[in-house]
Amino acid sequence: MDARAIITRLRNKEALDSNELTWFANGLASGAVTDAQAGAFAMAALLNGMSDPDRVALTLAMRDSGDVMQWDLPGPAIDKHSTGGVGDSVSLLLAPALAAMGAYVPMVSGRGLGHTGGTLDKLDAIPGFVSEVSEPRFREIVETVGCAIVSATGAIAPADKRLYAVRDVTGTVASVDLITASILSKKLAAGLDALVLDVKVGSGAFMKTVDEARELAQSLVSTANSAGCRTAAFLTEMDQPLCPSLGNALEIVEVMKALTSGNVDSRICKLTAKLGGELLVLAGQADDAKAASDQVLSVLQDGAAAERFGRMVAALGAPADFVERWRDRLPAAPEQRDVLASSDGYVMAIDGEKLGLAVVNLGGGRLRGGDVIDPSVGISAMVELGDPLARGDLICRVHAASPEAADIAEAAVRSGVTLGTGPVDVPDLVLGSVRP
Repeated sequence: MDARAIITRLRNKEALDSNELTWFANGLASGAVTDAQAGAFAMAALLNGMSDPDRVALTLAMRDSGDVMQWDLPGPAIDKHSTGGVGDSVSLLLAPALAAMGAYVPMVSGRGLGHTGGTLDKLDAIPGFVSEVSEPRFREIVETVGCAIVSATGAIAPADKRLYAVRDVTGTVASVDLITASILSKKLAAGLDALVLDVKVGSGAFMKTVDEARELAQSLVSTANSAGCRTAAFLTEMDQPLCPSLGNALEIVEVMKALTSGNVDSRICKLTAKLGGELLVLAGQADDAKAASDQVLSVLQDGAAAERFGRMVAALGAPADFVERWRDRLPAAPEQRDVLASSDGYVMAIDGEKLGLAVVNLGGGRLRGGDVIDPSVGISAMVELGDPLARGDLICRVHAASPEAADIAEAAVRSGVTLGTGPVDVPDLVLGSVRP
């Protein structure tokens, strides 16, 4: 095999075979393929696209470049993946809810990317929580608790890790084919029986239009099913934060409220139930998605999901009584600032990306690799689209490390929230679906 020949064929829009793509993926993992060759491959894929068979073959080759887990469980191994948004902590509700219903959720998750929050960064706000565990320990937690949310080891899809780093510095991240292979190579390496995808669209998402989101969803669903994993996707609205808080500890607060209050009428609980119901049907655990969604809401409401969440985080190093004493356990920022409306009006638009970047600049995310995150900072009590406000009403509350940082964040919030004369046409939470 020759990397140059493979790149040339992709450049010339010629079909590749699975052996060539397997060799290339193994070369990425081993270093036999150089950064220059990886960048050329990524650029050719971005400009010319890949055929459906080639995209499936690349995904499987990247999956098989490292360890691939297999499970022997009394129930299905299932998972969910989101393409990234703001105020989105669905994974932290869905995993324990599904575990409480008899499914098993081996969730290999990630950290924040750009303006979007990372599931592991949120969990890191819980004192003692450790996301990096050995594979035997990961298996033990999944088997005994029913769910575990951990970081990927270096042995999971190493070809993707290498190719993503090259794409990041060569302007080729936007390739739908490579996004698909990147997401699915890691998810399929977890040995899943079924997967549901939450493809975000709107101001707070990477995909800004429904057409862009649908193209990615179709690519993901067709590839995953061709690779042997039953998969469906929903297109969900991200023109506003999914929950009223952005920031790591503040989002854990929202998760704990949802798990312990008995109130499941929030947008985040409704989306959790929608995704969970579909996933249980895909896994053969339910015949009717609506009835399964109602069951997800029931275990969120009755405390069963909270019990599983507590067991999971305790198994990963958190205090055993976290669910009972979470209000005392989470860090709080020293500076809190109410951002008040300067005029009457309806909330016409919320720029989710601006809000997400405001949290990053407060210290709640990374401006560069290696940055240390402050888990206490962020934004809470955020208004929703369509809310009527009078002058002096609360838009949100900024949580900052200093008054100077709060000033900057307040300015960002004011530029990211638009007031005007109503009424406002608030989009549906779920904008569409893609099924096999």
